[in-house]
Amino acid sequence: MPDDVFKALADPTRRIILDELSERDGQTLFEICTRLATKHGLGSSRQAVSQHLAVLEAAGLVRTRRQGRYKFHDIDTEPIERVVARWLRKDRP
Repeated sequence: MPDDVFKALADPTRRIILDELSERDGQTLFEICTRLATKHGLGSSRQAVSQHLAVLEAAGLVRTRRQGRYKFHDIDTEPIERVVARWLRKDRP
């Protein structure tokens, strides 16, 4: 599982997507694409962003939920916390 997390975080576009979801959780694909284009000047297609989201979801960094016709994306930091905890020792000051 940590390999999936590192693979997902290796791509700068995926890191920007996570930044956007941490700033405002629960976005649709359309909202994410709009924010990437307006705030970051990324002209990625909806299909490309959808593929990035699939990688993030496979790594457990993004959860999806459906409400009616809409699919919302939420960040999940638990996989990152597990990776970090692996190397942090509680006895360090």
